[in-house]
Amino acid sequence: MRIRKGHLRALMPALTASVLLLASGCASGSGSSSASGAAPAGQPDASAAAAKGADSALAVKAAPAAMSTALARPDTTGARAHRSTLKVSSYDRHTRRAVISQAVRTTASPSESPTASGSSTASGPSTAPGSPTATPSATPSRPAEPGRIAVGDVIASAPAPGAPDGLLAKVTRVIGETGAGTEVQTAPTTLDTLLGGDKAKGTVPVDPSSFAVERLLPDVKVSWARRGDIHVGPEGAKLPLGSLRLDLRADVPTPAGTPVSADASVAGYVQVAPEVDFSYGGGGTGDASAEAGQAGPASAYLGVSGDWTSQWSLKGRVGVTAKPVRVPFAKLHADPVLQVGSIPVVVNLDLTCYFEVSGDGSVTVAVEQDLKGDFKAGGTYGPGKGWTPVNESTMTSTPVRTSLTAAGNVKGALGAQAAVGLYGAVGVAADLAPYLRGEVSAAASAAASPGARTAAGATGAWALYGGVDLSGALQLQLSIFGTPVLQRTIPLGAFHREWKLASGAV
Repeated sequence: MRIRKGHLRALMPALTASVLLLASGCASGSGSSSASGAAPAGQPDASAAAAKGADSALAVKAAPAAMSTALARPDTTGARAHRSTLKVSSYDRHTRRAVISQAVRTTASPSESPTASGSSTASGPSTAPGSPTATPSATPSRPAEPGRIAVGDVIASAPAPGAPDGLLAKVTRVIGETGAGTEVQTAPTTLDTLLGGDKAKGTVPVDPSSFAVERLLPDVKVSWARRGDIHVGPEGAKLPLGSLRLDLRADVPTPAGTPVSADASVAGYVQVAPEVDFSYGGGGTGDASAEAGQAGPASAYLGVSGDWTSQWSLKGRVGVTAKPVRVPFAKLHADPVLQVGSIPVVVNLDLTCYFEVSGDGSVTVAVEQDLKGDFKAGGTYGPGKGWTPVNESTMTSTPVRTSLTAAGNVKGALGAQAAVGLYGAVGVAADLAPYLRGEVSAAASAAASPGARTAAGATGAWALYGGVDLSGALQLQLSIFGTPVLQRTIPLGAFHREWKLASGAV
């Protein structure tokens, strides 16, 4: 057949459009099938993983508020954990039964891709929002059938009704449909069933406004600062971004049997900017999952760190105490959600702030201290070593004012106990205790302030020390990474450092 030039020019746009459509169809269809006949699990995440390269690590960052769940089907060849449109509608921690439903979604567009591994089947895959690469499914999504989940699926969820600490579980039985979704029986599982051979590492600041604060004493004030929403502390100074501050005034309890004259008080503030440290290195040779044949990670780390600032004073005469008197004044709890690749990893962080004093009932003090520094406490896992503790602290302090009278000793600390875990299982417990310690020999009395000469009232010697103690333990629940179960708790070790602030011989 002979085609004239004019006809050819008229046909060119149609031919071009056909070629583009054909190329688009080939590109979207390439690699889109699996053993189940659906698209690979987490297609956008899989392509991103391929792009990042085998030696690159998954990004670890604060999860967006809209992030809900990730799903994996470890026994499916090539399946990867991916963000899912399913959600945990309810969970019963006693029976470990969960109701899984379909999250509310926007109307599907032709650019959305079908999901797989639990949210779709061969008879009718559903559509996951936000995919830039795939063609629309021939079978429309079926919101009336939200329970497209199967035995063997592993689900990781942000905090949900009945699971305030988040949920990491494996589906062991599909019980049936309810008005709220599909009810399933679950069992505990570990992170390696989701992360597999991937690697991830990152440090994420905890939003100070996310802490729920329980005041344990009446005169405790709370302030915090974050980007775009600066709160001013009780003393009128703006806080550094990301900081949480607690101001305190309290009397030190007088132990039974101490002299009536024993009377001391604590005042000041603690300011902390906590961060969560998380890392996972896949490809290990740890305990294997019987169903999936996966090995545990080659490395892992979980810990808490941050900047610390405090300014506080101890005044009066501390009563005779055989052991330190510890008084908690505030409890704080937060459940920051980390986005590790496409997986929501829920970290549970608890802080208990306290003051602690001890003495022999002889020394009357009036001391103030400025203290700044940082700290890190956690557990790290490596091949051949198992879990080992990490505890570090760099603190510097300045005595604002010092006064000690009569012979004896006294010690005061303003510190915090921290517990960090994953999905409700505490893995690391730490106790950070910056302190002041004063001692006076013979019948000496001394007073000093920056830039002033020491004044003395008798013959003897006095000294004031600053210091920091960091202690704690690694808990059995660190096996949530997929590492071998700890046979016992492992102490963090006694991190102790002390330095002289002021002294005199009179």
